[in-house]
Amino acid sequence: MIPLIKYTFYNEKRTKEQLCRFIKNADKLSIGKQCRRFEEQFASYQKRKHCLFVNSGSSANLALIQALLNLGRLKKGDAVGFSALTWSTNVMPLIQLGLRPVPVDVELDTLNVSRKTLLHVIRTQKIRALFLTNLLGFCDAIDEIAAACKKRNIILIEDNCESLGTEYKGKKLGNWGVASTFSFYVGHHMSTVEGGAVITDDNELYTMLHLVRAHGWDRNLTKDTQLFLRVKHNVNSTFYSRYTFYDLGYNLRTTEIQGFLGNNQLKYLPAIIRKRQANFMKFAKAIYARTDLYYPIRYDHIDVVSNFAVPVICRSQKIRDRLVAVCDGKVEIRPVVGGDMTKQPFFSTYVKTRTAPKARNAALVHSQGLYFGNNPELNSQEIQDIIRIFTEL
Repeated sequence: MIPLIKYTFYNEKRTKEQLCRFIKNADKLSIGKQCRRFEEQFASYQKRKHCLFVNSGSSANLALIQALLNLGRLKKGDAVGFSALTWSTNVMPLIQLGLRPVPVDVELDTLNVSRKTLLHVIRTQKIRALFLTNLLGFCDAIDEIAAACKKRNIILIEDNCESLGTEYKGKKLGNWGVASTFSFYVGHHMSTVEGGAVITDDNELYTMLHLVRAHGWDRNLTKDTQLFLRVKHNVNSTFYSRYTFYDLGYNLRTTEIQGFLGNNQLKYLPAIIRKRQANFMKFAKAIYARTDLYYPIRYDHIDVVSNFAVPVICRSQKIRDRLVAVCDGKVEIRPVVGGDMTKQPFFSTYVKTRTAPKARNAALVHSQGLYFGNNPELNSQEIQDIIRIFTEL
């Protein structure tokens, strides 16, 4: 069977050897110099000012929402729009932190929220923020979405966990909102086994994210910021300052092991993205041409398609069921991410679904879609085998 992923790391054998040597010689393995170096390097790669490294992409989502609440930019009870076709832990922090999640439908030809689907929702729902998922390496006209949000004073944040490296109009996805989140989970573009990040150019938000990541204390802040907080809160004792908690937080810290892996794998990222794009173009040219079987996916508006996995949206459930049967034992397939979040049990348990906007395209993808893996280790024979299965159905 052709799996979604083949290896834990890119250039796995060498990476594991280097990791063993690092662990053997390391003085400490809790968060430290390797993590700080990765934050600097990843911020530089993404061309943003700040990066905060955390223990998962899901934690990155949680930290970002909590930080916005701590700063008062969001308030409990506020409505927050989210991409209806996404992953569970994009939506769950909204519910867990007392916000009202409002699903925004996607376009069938990009699988992403568009200005049109956003405006359709905000005609009847006054949302304070939009948590936009850039799905599977794709986007719609995100510049138009950003402009629509700015005009209406809607905070735009991006879940970019599946689109690391994708560029639209000369700008990387993840750089269109006030902040964005990333995942370095096994099988994503770049693996630190577990890991995630929040990036931003916003100094105030970056400071608050540090507090949220580590219990609400100030240990990982600069000395000037520590002094400001301690004076503001009248903390004048060195004995207590290390155990003073300034705002709501968690323990979302990562380790030096993940920091080392991030620094190791980051140098391979350009090659990984080139291979993912090259693979995707071969798949798309052949498979999406079968418009009798599948809905076409539009991607010619995107400069660099750093594809995470290849989505196939079937014209009917019958076609999808046939594909599932044909792929059994040959190609590993999955639903398109988490599907339509409004169809998930947790959503109907905690959200009044009768008042939630309908997401018809997300529902269609949920019932008629699937994806197969696109990874840089695929060889020519495997690519041809997958194309044959999907085009000769």
